Amino acid sequence: MTSEQTVPDLDEEVGEGPDKATVRKAVTASAIGNCIEWFDFGVFSAGVMTAIVGTVFFPPDDGGSAALRSFALIAAAFVARPFGGMFFGPLGDRLGRKTVLAITIMLMSGSTFLIGVLPSYDTIGIAAPLLLLAVRLVQGFSTGGEYGGAATVIAEYAPTKRRGFFGSFLELGTLSGYVLGAALVLGVDLMLSDEALHSWGWRIPFLIALPLGLIGLYIRSRLEDTPEFQRMEQAGETSRSPLKDTLLHNWRMILNLIGIVVLLNVGHYTLLTFMPSYLSQNLDIGDTEASLITIGVELAMIAVIVPLGALSDRVGRKPLLLTSAIGFIVVSWPAIALMQTKGAFAVAGGFALMGGLLVLMLAVIGSTFPAMFPTQVRYGAFAIGYNISTSIFGGTAALVIEKLIKTTGTNYIPAYYLILAGVIALGPILLLKETARVPIDKCGRPDEPAPVPA
Repeated sequence: MTSEQTVPDLDEEVGEGPDKATVRKAVTASAIGNCIEWFDFGVFSAGVMTAIVGTVFFPPDDGGSAALRSFALIAAAFVARPFGGMFFGPLGDRLGRKTVLAITIMLMSGSTFLIGVLPSYDTIGIAAPLLLLAVRLVQGFSTGGEYGGAATVIAEYAPTKRRGFFGSFLELGTLSGYVLGAALVLGVDLMLSDEALHSWGWRIPFLIALPLGLIGLYIRSRLEDTPEFQRMEQAGETSRSPLKDTLLHNWRMILNLIGIVVLLNVGHYTLLTFMPSYLSQNLDIGDTEASLITIGVELAMIAVIVPLGALSDRVGRKPLLLTSAIGFIVVSWPAIALMQTKGAFAVAGGFALMGGLLVLMLAVIGSTFPAMFPTQVRYGAFAIGYNISTSIFGGTAALVIEKLIKTTGTNYIPAYYLILAGVIALGPILLLKETARVPIDKCGRPDEPAPVPA
């Protein structure tokens, strides 16, 4: 993924601040880390891979389904995310965004690579799932410092009037990584025999993560720290105790962020992590057909996410966030009901309805969340709040939904879960200040008025 492909229309005026080539480099360097993070999820949650990982690393007679084992491993990684956020976030506020993001991208890609070389349960016994768990915990720890820093870099480089446009490329990286991972698994599945796939072919997608990480590291190494952080550092305004300042003075806004992220992550991990397995195991859709449906909807989301980000620069972030929250409350049940008919077009239509609501949020969070906090604690406050919510509600979504479906016998659990998340997020979104026209150095101040975009 080249920088020209990542930001195709940077020939437009970017306004005052860094030149367009520097902004292009910053956006690419940030988005590629998100791409690698979600490449892992795209590989790990693909229907056929979910089943394989659940059998390769575990004893065959432990009484649990392969999908539940894999979803438990996904959830386990999220236990470490808040700790990663508390470690890397304040470190990024003290040492700079660039240094920390170089560490996190190599930890993420290296951990994903290691999954591809770990021995199976048949080879080393109980050590196999324990090693896999250890690697997933390292992944979660590093990811806890990745997203907040990547979003902060884009927000602090982007021109004020186009922060929504540039911020949307962060989640373009998310969707691209997921599609790349899922498509690679689909390709390996189609090209190899079932025996070859279960024997060694499943390792190929995980191994690809390392070269992707090296590319990302190279791009990030050529980037200077953000102008806003350099200005703050030169003025001697960096905090000596960023973690203390973050928790002491910004806890209310962190709680607000947690509430919004509940919907973001329940929607994100339900649709992008759980849904492929849901289609194949609960709706009896074939693995190939399920993969094509999910990849197709995600490609459509990729096509609209940047225009939606640009739209938020004109109308504000809150209208898109409110539309998404209300939409999930109203549309989730009908969308899941449509999917229960099990026809290919009906399943794709129901999935697309929910994907459309999710992309409304994805398009603006890269510009909304960093602007909730002042520069001195932006990285840390964002990382802590985001990862606490993600750990509790996002990483557990697939596991909880799968367990509830098996317990209750109803396939409508995803709809009820999404409706609840929409209700929880509605209040925090209404309390959110509109920052679409506010310079990033003035964002997050308690006395900052809420402007109305022209």
